[in-house]
Amino acid sequence: MNLHAVIRTAGLVAAALAGDAIAEPYLPAIPKGDIAIHLETVASGLGAPNYAISAPGDASRLFVVDQAGLLRVIEDGSLRAGAALDLQSYIGSSYNPASFNDERGFLGLAFHPGFNDSTSAGFGTLYTFSSAPIAAGTNPTYAAPNGATQNYKTVVNEWKISATDPGVIDPDSRREIISFGKNANNHNGGTIAFGHDGYLYLGLGDGGNSRDVGASHIEPGGNAQNLGTPLGKMLRLDPLDPTLTAGSADAVAANGQYRIPTDNPFQDAGQVKEIYAYGFRNPYRFSFDAANGQLILADVGQNNIEEINLVVRGGNYGWAIKEGEFPFDRATGAIGERAPGEPDGLIDPISGTVGSLQYDHGDGISITGGFVYRGDDIPELYGKYVFGDLALRNLPPRADGRLFYADLETGEIKEFLLPQFDAGVLPDGLTVHGFGEGADGELYVLVTNTPANGDGGLVLRIAAVPEPGTWALMGLGVLVLSLAARRRAVVRQPV
Repeated sequence: MNLHAVIRTAGLVAAALAGDAIAEPYLPAIPKGDIAIHLETVASGLGAPNYAISAPGDASRLFVVDQAGLLRVIEDGSLRAGAALDLQSYIGSSYNPASFNDERGFLGLAFHPGFNDSTSAGFGTLYTFSSAPIAAGTNPTYAAPNGATQNYKTVVNEWKISATDPGVIDPDSRREIISFGKNANNHNGGTIAFGHDGYLYLGLGDGGNSRDVGASHIEPGGNAQNLGTPLGKMLRLDPLDPTLTAGSADAVAANGQYRIPTDNPFQDAGQVKEIYAYGFRNPYRFSFDAANGQLILADVGQNNIEEINLVVRGGNYGWAIKEGEFPFDRATGAIGERAPGEPDGLIDPISGTVGSLQYDHGDGISITGGFVYRGDDIPELYGKYVFGDLALRNLPPRADGRLFYADLETGEIKEFLLPQFDAGVLPDGLTVHGFGEGADGELYVLVTNTPANGDGGLVLRIAAVPEPGTWALMGLGVLVLSLAARRRAVVRQPV
């Protein structure tokens, strides 16, 4: 029995001994797969890295989002000194980098598709998604529902690359695009990404707390099912300054800072016209398949089910009516008997010829979405969705982050083989906070075992397992990583 199976069984036994009523696992345990990978350390000494991408057409650099507010650059395989952009003072009191459990901070990055095209209105333009204080005398684009107290905002900002250094963002170029008042600290979403249609997509959580219930949650039904709030939704917009796109048929937003696509599906009175799809709890990470443009989204579950969705225009993904394929009770947080396809009108997790892309909390506590692999280094992984889970153990210390791959055709999830580590699991309390995709289609996993003000963060390249003759040299690097990581605190991150 492997370590994860032992922990899964021990949790059920412990609950039984404590006198708690427990149910059988809702879904089969995720099995070990037949794809082995090797994790190469590309950068170390970060705090809590959570996302990484390359600019369009730029194979030499990888931009890394660090939650405390720094945008770092890995250039030609080495971490550049300093930061391309420092958002720490901008984020300010809206985030506590010393807390293991704060879900706010610097969460997302997107480059305009025309970033490297001098003829494009988006030349040299990029976007960030973060939390920020609400300045006195100002209001977010969308206030928190119910007139709830707004403790901070989540915000998309536009920036321009420096005219003199392509590895630096001009700190004076910031333009606020859209913002959302927040009452609770959690369920902020986090990803912004451009689709193949050229529009920016933004995933927002349901407003926070739990069960889609609380001071800033609309009743009846909660925020995710209500088309009058952007919370719990996938939004779609054109973030460029409307003065640069005068020929566009898309309407200018009320704040004058962006345009709303005319073919967004919800245009009736009282509906938020930026909505593309709805019914999400906390769509922390999503990505577009580089080969076909499909939008694959990992939605963080409540107490029981983590799920992976294929997002389509106008789709309703069920929260908080369902958690995965299971009916959800907003009053208690409990789930009922599995009911795929019911009720009509809701879209369940991706289903294939063998299974469906969901798992229960015997295999993790908070799904961390990734990317469909389109690189060349690991041919057997091509076309598979690579993702992970923050941790396996949900009680302090949270630890044992996991790495998975999913077959989008068969609906099977399997765990990667990690032969370089003892017991085949991530060492030293490392937890999985995000993934990165380079311009060459190769993928990276972003892990840490410290809060964001620490130095336990690593960027690890997912590579093929080295030939046996190279293991001696590789082993020395693993030993150095292990000894350094053991000195750091085990992470306790939110779900």
